[in-house]
Amino acid sequence: MKPELTLHQRTLSLTRFPVRKNETLQAWDAGDEYLINYCNDLELDPKRPILIMNDSFGALSCWFSNQAPVTSVTDSFVSKQAFIANLENNQLPMINIVDCLSKLPKNPQLVLLKQPKNNRLLSWQLQQLCHLLPADSTIIAAGKVKEIHSSTLKLFEKFLGETKTSLAVKKARLIFCKTNPNLAKPLPRPTQWDVPEHKLTITNHANVFSSDSLDIGGRLFLDFIPQDQKYKDIIDLGCGNGVIGIKAARLNPQANIVCVDESFMATASCRENADLNLENPQQLQVVTANCLDDFPLDSADLVLCNPPFHQQNTVTDHIAWQMFCDAQRVLRQGGDLIVIGNRQLGYHEKLKRVFGNVKLIGQSNKFVVLQSSK
Repeated sequence: MKPELTLHQRTLSLTRFPVRKNETLQAWDAGDEYLINYCNDLELDPKRPILIMNDSFGALSCWFSNQAPVTSVTDSFVSKQAFIANLENNQLPMINIVDCLSKLPKNPQLVLLKQPKNNRLLSWQLQQLCHLLPADSTIIAAGKVKEIHSSTLKLFEKFLGETKTSLAVKKARLIFCKTNPNLAKPLPRPTQWDVPEHKLTITNHANVFSSDSLDIGGRLFLDFIPQDQKYKDIIDLGCGNGVIGIKAARLNPQANIVCVDESFMATASCRENADLNLENPQQLQVVTANCLDDFPLDSADLVLCNPPFHQQNTVTDHIAWQMFCDAQRVLRQGGDLIVIGNRQLGYHEKLKRVFGNVKLIGQSNKFVVLQSSK
């Protein structure tokens, strides 16, 4: 793995987060390099803000941090930790880091946007920008060639303005957009839909998985949430919109529920959904964190988990591994971890290695529900 980004006689040492031994992936991509190279010829005002959206691990945030006031917008707690650490490691000035639901700085001279995996988030951000940007702002987006479709460009044209693209370099492409203030509309409200069989009304912000219905894995998982007086402390790990934790709270009114996710939009959705669906919303606490970092030992009786198998645009199993190991550490003796996952992901073997035991408690054609005990 190459830890150093060197361009224009300047070198940055950049690390992916969470830090892993024998890391095989670097903390920037061809899109980051393309943006940096293109902007090297721009004359930047050292006092006027630069707005960076969806930076993965801080390559762009670090590069521009000493050129003008930088605000970096992310929906990822893990990315935020990477920004801070990489800025400190390179002895660069700290920047303003905000989540996707926060107000953006006024009058930015330059907007650099990395294409997110989720088009709903892209649409939300483009609508934010259309309200914000002055006519002289420069807006440049970057993404992988294979992920910039005609439908992607139509979103830029629909929500922001006239759009054109660059030639491809190292499988990356730039998108240039000119703001049309006549396209500005009120920002859309989060989507909301019902799960009548469980008497739930669910709200989702733009970057939360399964935007307008309960996904089939979550629907299956709801049928295997246990009800037992022995569960005093329950964690919904990777909670998304919180539907699993809310159902667990209803089934176990004696328990304290903690819902954890690394997405700020997910935890905001979860909080809104708990307030909307629980008779006692204070029963459920919401935490934005990287898995169960900083959770105390022996502090939970039950962990419910639907692990993601992507980190941004990268397919990976390290998040599931950390979730399983963290659950084993945090559970009290005799506590249970219940996991749902696609059959092909091999969670059965992972859980057996971590816990020494695993049993199948539910399944469908696509998913398995597994339980391990400490």
